Amino acid sequence: MNVMKKREPLSSIMTKDPVTVNINATLNEVRDLMGKHGFRHFPVVSGDELVGIISQTDVMRLSFGNVFDNQKEIDQTMFDMLTIEDVMMTNPTSVPPGCTVGEVANLLIRVDFHALPVVEGKKLVGIVSTTDVIRYFLRQMD
Repeated sequence: MNVMKKREPLSSIMTKDPVTVNINATLNEVRDLMGKHGFRHFPVVSGDELVGIISQTDVMRLSFGNVFDNQKEIDQTMFDMLTIEDVMMTNPTSVPPGCTVGEVANLLIRVDFHALPVVEGKKLVGIVSTTDVIRYFLRQMD
């Protein structure tokens, strides 16, 4: 019988050097990055320091979908009026790379978000998502 390795270091499953968004980027740039990379969460940085996180859900909340005939113009107006700082989560919960996969799994099941920036001090060194954790545990079951 396979024994799950919950003590595996987080650094073995996290995405190192994640795609980030600069604090001065526009919401249009964030939306374009999401489409280009297919990621749902982007750490927001100033230099290499983590200052927030922005998710696909944060961006989608600004869209009116197909409610109005001129929906694209309305959405663009919202994107032009707001900055990343208006929309992102500031001071996001983060974890150090020395955390274990089990510790991260336990944290993710208790919170209302699905990605955690990985930091050393204030420097962003990675990101880990619920998908990364699930993928890891599924591999352990094989």
